[in-house]
Amino acid sequence: MTSFPLQITPDEAIHEITEMNRKVVQGIKTLSTLKHDDVQVGTAPKEEVYREDKLILYRYTPVVEQLFPIPVLISYALVNRPAVADLQEDRSLVRNLLKLGIDVYLIDWGYPSRADRWLTLDDYVNGYIDNCVDVVRERHQLDKINLLGICQGGALSLCYAALHPEKIQNLITMVTPVDFHAREEGAQQGLLNTWGTNMNPDLMIKALGNVPGDFMNFGFLMLQPFQLNFQKYADVLDMMEDKDKLLGFLRMEEWIFDSPDQAGEAYAQFLRDFFQQNKLIKGEITLGNQQVNLRNITMPVLNIYAEKDHLVPPPSSKALEQYVGSQDYTAVGFPVGHIGMYVSGRAQRDLAPTIANWIKERGK
Repeated sequence: MTSFPLQITPDEAIHEITEMNRKVVQGIKTLSTLKHDDVQVGTAPKEEVYREDKLILYRYTPVVEQLFPIPVLISYALVNRPAVADLQEDRSLVRNLLKLGIDVYLIDWGYPSRADRWLTLDDYVNGYIDNCVDVVRERHQLDKINLLGICQGGALSLCYAALHPEKIQNLITMVTPVDFHAREEGAQQGLLNTWGTNMNPDLMIKALGNVPGDFMNFGFLMLQPFQLNFQKYADVLDMMEDKDKLLGFLRMEEWIFDSPDQAGEAYAQFLRDFFQQNKLIKGEITLGNQQVNLRNITMPVLNIYAEKDHLVPPPSSKALEQYVGSQDYTAVGFPVGHIGMYVSGRAQRDLAPTIANWIKERGK
């Protein structure tokens, strides 16, 4: 029987324990200096310009005098809060776009209540998104505006652009699932797809009504149980002495656990039609009385994907090129994960300029 000698000496063990205790004590001191206001997210100045049911449409306060004349409307996912696009002052897609002269609007979906149990995807796409697009068009006296859809909000934006191409000048999708059954060659199905494959959405909403945000959060955390439930909290010890790093961690935690409930019927439709039956690329999504045909997306398209995305595998996003009707299609990959798209150093440096320059190159 082979024996393996202990790889750490008693002196080294004592040093490790002492160092860990020191970090914990220093971390407690750092935490004691913080207030809840220090951990707030989504703080870029903005004003409410439209409200409908739980939804609020915001316009962010411009920071330059010369604005690009066609504004961008951001449609984020329903399953998390859009504040991740403005996590903190130095990690903010919104603030970086503003600095580059882009006029930015954002849809805040709010927190669905039991009264929203029967909202459908048609209500979200042909109702809420269409109304917000019209508000922005009217405010700027434009026929068309730019639409930026993120993650699930990108899938909804694809549906909207296919049904209302006359209102969209340019379409940007970011970390957006398109082919929900796509995977890397030789790899397993995307973790999020695997999670949703065998669920019975109709039974779920029959039992729950709306789907609780805590249930959604638990599901996301279980996709990578060690990294998301143990490793990241162990890593906190290494940042306890750095107030700025600790605040960044706490802001991310604030965003992660601020999860709205999901309107039952819309959730069931999305899980069944998009995840399980992959109807988006088949042209079989029906919203209202209309079929969603991605070939109707003939405006310029910028598709941004994360090369290390464990939630939306790159092939799922990159598949978009095969299905849109646009002759002006651009795909850009970033060497980050799904959340890293918002917070990594390279993304912060290059993401907003990529979007702003692409829009500006397509004229006024």
